[in-house]
Amino acid sequence: MSTELLAPLDLAFWHLESETHPMHLGALAVFDPVPGVTPQDLLELLGARAAAIPRLRMRVRDVLLPVGGAAWFTDKDFDVQRHVRRVVLPGGDFMAEATRLAGELMERPLGRGLPPWQMYLLDSPGDGPFAVLVKLHHALADGMRAVAIGAGIFDQIASAGAGRGAVRRRTPVPPRSWLPGPYEAAGMAMDRLGDVRRALGVGASVVRASRLDLRAGTALTARSSGTRRLATADLDAGAVQRIRRTEGGTANDVLLAVVAGGLRRWMLERGEPLPGADPRALVPVSRRRPGGAATGNRLSAYLLGLPVGEPDPRERLRLVRTGMDRNKTAGPMRGAGAVAVLADQLPALAHRFGAPLAGSAARVLFDILVTSVPLPRSALSLGGCPLRAVYPMAPLARGQSLAVALTTYGGGVQVGLVADGKALPDLDRLARAVREELHDLHALVPTVPAPA
Repeated sequence: MSTELLAPLDLAFWHLESETHPMHLGALAVFDPVPGVTPQDLLELLGARAAAIPRLRMRVRDVLLPVGGAAWFTDKDFDVQRHVRRVVLPGGDFMAEATRLAGELMERPLGRGLPPWQMYLLDSPGDGPFAVLVKLHHALADGMRAVAIGAGIFDQIASAGAGRGAVRRRTPVPPRSWLPGPYEAAGMAMDRLGDVRRALGVGASVVRASRLDLRAGTALTARSSGTRRLATADLDAGAVQRIRRTEGGTANDVLLAVVAGGLRRWMLERGEPLPGADPRALVPVSRRRPGGAATGNRLSAYLLGLPVGEPDPRERLRLVRTGMDRNKTAGPMRGAGAVAVLADQLPALAHRFGAPLAGSAARVLFDILVTSVPLPRSALSLGGCPLRAVYPMAPLARGQSLAVALTTYGGGVQVGLVADGKALPDLDRLARAVREELHDLHALVPTVPAPA
């Protein structure tokens, strides 16, 4: 039976979960139909391709060593039918029904006695579009790894894997004693001292960034109701790139400024006073290296004040660029947002017993999560049905009401907004405000002639 210890950050995500704070990532992939491909065909195809992904056959169990640790075990009783299901939506507006149901399904924690993932085929009567909702526990994968796992359902990735032959297998590792020898024990002790030094450095950055003036009662920070609501927005990737070429910075800078402007519009529309201090965004940064370890979360993050108090859209973008440049100069390993790096340095027992405290501490550092998820640039399909759009979804931290995830596919930027359903019942208005913000920012930017 294959086993693999959970890395410290994976273990943190596993223990941070509660009934009202599920720690899974998600994505709603929307497809156009093709004649002759039935929902039953798609359901069987999803099941077969998911079952062929070795990572999706593994579940978590506690282990004796390290104390407080857990490991991934291949589930000898794995049954893909427990994970892949079909839901027929009522007629009407397909996207409205699909996003409503996806929000409800994202409320439910994944079963901890099974491999922690689910897929739902969402279709409606007739020959209209259909969608696949994917849920993966954050302990199973970070955003980049989730894409690599979830992409295995697409025709292009599945056929490429079949063309390469059998699934790559790891070289068997001979059994070893849990008790290290004297030289190994000395090496482990030195490694732990290095971990402690790194943890102290990162911890000092995190403490310096912590706030005592928590913003109680704002829309972004509210007591959790355990409910979830999803809203989506589609942005023009060409407009984002034109703004970037004119104003400088990165496409991500532009999108962060658009989120800030969308929040400002939305707050003013609902009659909410703008905060005296900019709300803080946690912007995850991948520490995954090409050719490096394929499993486990490899994350750090930047902290960025979203300039919702600034009325000029171009000035908001300049402020975002300046803040992100400052973060990049500090680096993801030393900056104030490197709380995930700190989690990587802590022993398993600290995660098991410190999770409730750590979960409540998120509000001390940030108000909203804004993350970008990379997708393959090539056109994708499922059973020959072309992929139209993918709306990523991020988990909510305890005491926070909104998480924003963005990805680029097919000439567009798709935005997935996940919110506490009771704290933000008007999430669709925020999605509209984000679309309007990009339109207005683009209109203000001088036209740059295309290179000859």
